[in-house]
Amino acid sequence: MASELQNEVKTPAMDENKENNVDGSLGLEILQIIKDSQQQHGLRHGDYQRYRGYCSRRLRRLRKTLGFKMGNRHKFSGKKVTVEMLKDNRYLLIVLIEAERAWSYAMQLKQEANTEPRKRFHLLARLRKAAKHGEQLAKLCESPCVDAKTKLEAQAYNSYLTGMVQFEMQEWTSAMEAFNKCKTIYEKLASAFTEEQAVLYHQRVEEISPNIRYCAYNIGDQNAINDLMQMRLSAGGGGGMMAEKLEALITQTRAKQAAMMSEVEWRGRTVPVKIDKARIFLLGLADNETAIAQADNEETKERLYESLLVECRDTIQAVREELRTDVKQRERATENAESGKVSNIQYLHSYLTYIKLWTVVKRNESMAHMLQAKLKEPQTDENKRGPRPQDLIRLYDIILQSLAELSSLQGLEGDQTFQKEVALKTVVYKAYRCFYIAQSYVLVKKWSEGLVLYERVLKYAREVQLKAKSLNDSLEDLPDVQELITVVNAEKFSVQAAAILDKDDVADELPAQQQFKDISPLSEHLETFRHDPILLSKQPNLVQFPPEFHPVPFKPLFFDLALNHVAFPPLDDKVEQKGKGGITGYFKGFFGFGN
Repeated sequence: MASELQNEVKTPAMDENKENNVDGSLGLEILQIIKDSQQQHGLRHGDYQRYRGYCSRRLRRLRKTLGFKMGNRHKFSGKKVTVEMLKDNRYLLIVLIEAERAWSYAMQLKQEANTEPRKRFHLLARLRKAAKHGEQLAKLCESPCVDAKTKLEAQAYNSYLTGMVQFEMQEWTSAMEAFNKCKTIYEKLASAFTEEQAVLYHQRVEEISPNIRYCAYNIGDQNAINDLMQMRLSAGGGGGMMAEKLEALITQTRAKQAAMMSEVEWRGRTVPVKIDKARIFLLGLADNETAIAQADNEETKERLYESLLVECRDTIQAVREELRTDVKQRERATENAESGKVSNIQYLHSYLTYIKLWTVVKRNESMAHMLQAKLKEPQTDENKRGPRPQDLIRLYDIILQSLAELSSLQGLEGDQTFQKEVALKTVVYKAYRCFYIAQSYVLVKKWSEGLVLYERVLKYAREVQLKAKSLNDSLEDLPDVQELITVVNAEKFSVQAAAILDKDDVADELPAQQQFKDISPLSEHLETFRHDPILLSKQPNLVQFPPEFHPVPFKPLFFDLALNHVAFPPLDDKVEQKGKGGITGYFKGFFGFGN
C-alpha cells in the first residue's frame, strides 16, 4: 500500500479554488482541510456552534459556485453528488463539508446534553447523518478518477465517523473495529510520506488511541485502565466525547478503591473521612501529583493543575454543604472553637483548602517559570508583544495572597511550625516579586529605584538563608534563593554601568550642582556607587589636587636624663701634683696667671 501511494500520489493538497491534478485524477487533502477549518473557525476553543455556522456558509458558497442548486425559494429538491459529476474536486468537498456540519452539530448537542438529557436522541441522529455522508464520500472516491491517497483518506474518515456512532451507542466491539481500521490507514499514510506531511496523521492516531483503549476496557481488558491513565497525561489525549467518558471511568475506578479508605492524617492529626466525594479526591491526589511531575511540557502541566483545582473546589463545596446541614456538628464546632480545638470535619475542610491554595501556588510558579524562559529568549518579531516583568509580578501577587490565606486556616493558628513555614515561603516569593518589580523599573531606565529594589531583594534572600537553618525541609519545594542572589549581584553591576553610560538621562535631570551636595573626589568613596555626571566631563573629580597639608612628627630630640645621677670615678691619681710657692704663688694660682 505504501509503494502504491508513493507511485501515484505526487501532487500537493488541493482546495476548492485549485485545479485538478495534471494526470487527470482528482485529489482532496481531506484530513488537512478538516484540521485547518476546525482550528480557524472555533474548535480551538471548543465552539462547535461557530464551526457549524462556518460549514453552512461554505456549503452555500460551493453550491452557488458550482450551480449545484437544491431547488428554489418555493420548493426544496434534494440532490446528491454522483460519480458522473466528478470532474471537479469541489463536488467531493461538498460531501465532506456536509459530513463535518452534521458532526459539529452532534458535538454541540453533546455539550448541551449534560443539562438536557433529551438532546441525546438528536445527538445520535446527527451522528448517524454524519456517518452517512462519510459513507457517501468513500463510495464516490472509489471512482477511477480519484487518486489513491484520497481514496484511503476517505475510507479512514468514514471509519472514524462510523466508530463515533458505535462508540456513543456503547457497541464497543464494532466501535473498536472501526477505530482500528481508521488507525491502520493513517499509520500507512504516515509511513508513505515525508516526516512533515506525516505529523498530521500521527496526531490523528494519537486522538483515536484513547477511544480504542476505552473500548478494550469495556470489552473486558482490565489492563487498559493503566494505558488510559497514561494517555490522560498527553495534551491531546481524550478529546471530545472521550474526555468525559475517561474522567467518568477514572472516577468510577477511584470510587471502588475509596470504599476501603476511612481516614486521613495531616500534621499529626488523624481525621475520619465520611464524605464519598472527599474520599475519591484524596485517593486520586497522589496520582494527580505524579501526573503533574511526569508532564512533558508546561502546557500539559498547567492543564493538569486546572483539572486538580476543579476537583478540589467541588470537594470543598461538598464538605462545606455537609457543615451547613449538620446542625449538631455546628454546635459541636462552636464548643470546640471555645476550647481552642476545631472539629474533625472543619479540620478536613482546612486540609482540602490547604491543598487548593498550595496547588494555586505551584501552578502560578509553573507559569512563572514558563514566562521566565520566554523573557530570556530574544524577541524576533518586534510587532508581537512578548512577556514583560509586569506579567510575573501579577503571578507572584496571587501566590502571596494564597500564602496569606494559608496562615489563617482554622485549626492551624497555634501550629508554630506551620506558621514559620508559611512565613518563610512568603519571604521567598516576596524576594522574587521584588526582583521583577526592579526589572520593570530598569526597563524604563529608573536606575536608582531599580538599585534600591535589588538591595531589598538581597535583604529578603539573606533573611531566608538565616531562617532556613531550622526549616531545611520547607525549602525543598521552593525556588533557590542562592541563585537569585547571584543574579541580583550581576544585575546590580549592569544597572550601575548603564546608569553611568546613559548621558541623555543625566542631561535631562537636574544640574550637577543640585544633584550632589557632596563634592568629594572619587578616591574617597570607591566602595559606594554614586551617579555623578562630573566623572564623565573633561575634568573628572578623581582625587584632590594639590593634597592638603597634614601635621607629621619632626626629627626627635634625645635628652640624657641619667647623666645627673651618674657618679664619676676619682681622677686624683691622674692629675700632676705641684709644690706650694707661698702666698705669692697662692694668689697667682688663684687669679690664673701664676705660670
